[in-house]
Amino acid sequence: MRTPRPTRPSPPRLRRRRIVTAMLAAAAALAVPVAGPSSVVPQAGATPPGTKDVAATLFEWRYDAVARECTNVLGPKGYGLVEVSPAAEHIQGSQWWTSYQPVSYRIGGRLGDEAAFRSMVRACHNAGVKVVADVVVNHMSAGSGTGTAGSSYTKYAYPSVYSDRDFHSCRQSISNYADRTNVQTCELVGLADLDTGSDYVRGAVAAYLNTLIAAGVDGFRIDAAKHVAAADLAAIKAKLTNPNIFWVHEVIYGAGEAVQPTEYTGSGDVDEFRAAYDLKRVFTSEKLAYLSNWGASWGYLPSGQARSFVDNWDTERNGSTLSYKAGATYTLANVFLLAWPYGAPNVFSGYEWSDPDAGPPLGGAVSACYSNGWKCQHAWTPISGMVGFRNAVAGTGVTNWWSNGNNAIGFGRGAKGYVAINHETGPVTSTFQTSLPAGTYCDVTHGTVSGGTCSGPTYAVGSSGAFTATLGANEQVALHVGATVGAPASASVGFGVNATTVTGQDIYVVGDAPALGAWAPGSALKMDPATYPVWRRTVALTPGSVVQYKYLRKDAAGTVTWESGANRTVTVPASGTVTLSDTWRP
Repeated sequence: MRTPRPTRPSPPRLRRRRIVTAMLAAAAALAVPVAGPSSVVPQAGATPPGTKDVAATLFEWRYDAVARECTNVLGPKGYGLVEVSPAAEHIQGSQWWTSYQPVSYRIGGRLGDEAAFRSMVRACHNAGVKVVADVVVNHMSAGSGTGTAGSSYTKYAYPSVYSDRDFHSCRQSISNYADRTNVQTCELVGLADLDTGSDYVRGAVAAYLNTLIAAGVDGFRIDAAKHVAAADLAAIKAKLTNPNIFWVHEVIYGAGEAVQPTEYTGSGDVDEFRAAYDLKRVFTSEKLAYLSNWGASWGYLPSGQARSFVDNWDTERNGSTLSYKAGATYTLANVFLLAWPYGAPNVFSGYEWSDPDAGPPLGGAVSACYSNGWKCQHAWTPISGMVGFRNAVAGTGVTNWWSNGNNAIGFGRGAKGYVAINHETGPVTSTFQTSLPAGTYCDVTHGTVSGGTCSGPTYAVGSSGAFTATLGANEQVALHVGATVGAPASASVGFGVNATTVTGQDIYVVGDAPALGAWAPGSALKMDPATYPVWRRTVALTPGSVVQYKYLRKDAAGTVTWESGANRTVTVPASGTVTLSDTWRP
């Protein structure tokens, strides 16, 4: 039976935040035993938080398509995380929101089965990309019928896990956002509201999440977190096999409401919707010059507790934020988001729609980007180029702020990068003062560097750190120290690591510099075993730069094993070669 279509929220209040949400809660049905080392999904381990903090949400992509995208795009472009849509059996129907009405905790929705999910996690990890699973612990479905994996259910009875007593007694829709009890115990758009204060329900939810952890998941996005008491979520997290796992809450701010985002920072990060709303307002009706102090000083959560974004699947549909339909304005907002040091950016990647309820093209199968309606925003050159920019400038603050007082701005990120954005109706020419070293730089929003050459425009930064550029209307330029062109670097690092292997295994080095593969295992550099057990490789790098790196092992099947511990760091000399003597960390 088809679930009745819920009432859509009022866009200005964003209170419902989702036409329908759901999925999650327990997991007795999906306990997958681990038979041995060959069946263990390798955990992602390239970098600590902050060095590759950009996530891509591949909304309603099938898991086999996500696996390919991790290998071919996300890893090589420097994305640190991928967020995938819910992995649980759900109600039947073609609409996107059916994925958010779970009926059991079997992995058996339209996006793929358990084998596809585990294979996706493995492929993403091999590409150096961590996996965040979107999960819903607030509710189940709104009706009755047979789920996508064959389970029969009614609104308050889910035979594999829940019965009537496991749901809150308020059997009516939420009506008063100034009343905490109403918000957190009544029903979100008519969906059966789980009693997350119950220890049984908490255990069932934790069991499901532990199943996903066993499949290799690195973190969770908690859908509709606002409708679950923060203490209940903390209690669920404490039951996990990894209680310190990455955890981000979807909590929509509402002025004067009883439940506020700050309540949830004790157990994880929070999606900062106010930042997205303000980006729309500034980019559409105010001046970009106002962005000189954008961030926590605007009343947002502290940077280290916030996930920032331009849009998501709800906000693009209710019009509260920009979306792909805004054209160049949308692109510029994403460029700014990725360049500015606030929060951990999330790039939304969805599909074209005219009906807000429309489900994914071809049921989530993505044969190619930019076809069948798939927008693939994460792969747009200006956006993907800025992911590399953000990785290159990590740890630096804003320098050399410039504006024309209106809608053209520019700013640096320490001595590692500089970006300029023109949102005027005509071209802007300026000489931009940077803190970059002298050299020739590739504009990474229009091209990529390969073999010392740039496929797009280049800019010469002089000895004073200045360069001149003419930016067309709604255009941008971004330069960073990891994307220079011209003569090879005159300095190098001689990597050396003592590491034992067995037949068929080799040792590689990979790091944050493009010459070291930009953290992508597929681009890691194979080392020479001539002096085994010491493996060696000399790499030319930017003189004077500070480089992070790690070693990894690959076998004949291409399986990647990262050494343990924090990233290693080396300072490249101004000239000549520095030789390292490292020991593999098991």
